[in-house]
Amino acid sequence: MEFCPKCGIILVKKGDKFVCSKCHHVKNNVVMVAKEKMGEKKASEGIHISQGEENNLPVVKAVCPKCKNESAYFWCVQTRGGDESETSFFKCTKCKHTWRSYR
Repeated sequence: MEFCPKCGIILVKKGDKFVCSKCHHVKNNVVMVAKEKMGEKKASEGIHISQGEENNLPVVKAVCPKCKNESAYFWCVQTRGGDESETSFFKCTKCKHTWRSYR
C-alpha cells in the first residue's frame, strides 16, 4: 500500500502511478518489498525495508525494546497460514531496530 504524503490517505494505483483520491497528489510507481529469510539468523533480522521506503510507512506509538524510543514505523505481513492472524512488524524511528509482534 502507498499513502499520500500530504493527507495520509491510501493512494490508488492508476497505470504506473499512485494517485490520491482526496488531494490528487501523484506519486510514481514505487515497489515496497518485505522479505523474511529463514535460517540461523533471528527471523526479525531477515526483514528488509529499503532505505527511504520506510518514509511511506505509517508511524505508530510503540516502545523500542533496544533504545526505548516511543515511535516506530509499522507494517503487517501474513507470515503464517491464512487461517492465522498476521504478523505486525515495527522499525524504530530512532535506532532502526526491527522487531515483530504476533497477534
